[in-house]
Amino acid sequence: MMRYLTLLLAFGLFLSSCETIKGVGRDIENTGEAIDDAVDKD
Repeated sequence: MMRYLTLLLAFGLFLSSCETIKGVGRDIENTGEAIDDAVDKD
């Protein structure tokens, strides 16, 4: 039973970290687009 709970917890942490990495990727992409837009205006 303890092994099952440990695997479930590890899987949950893995999924949450993947979602966080996706969010960071989107933030970096949005920042790059904002910089491109600012450069294009000048």
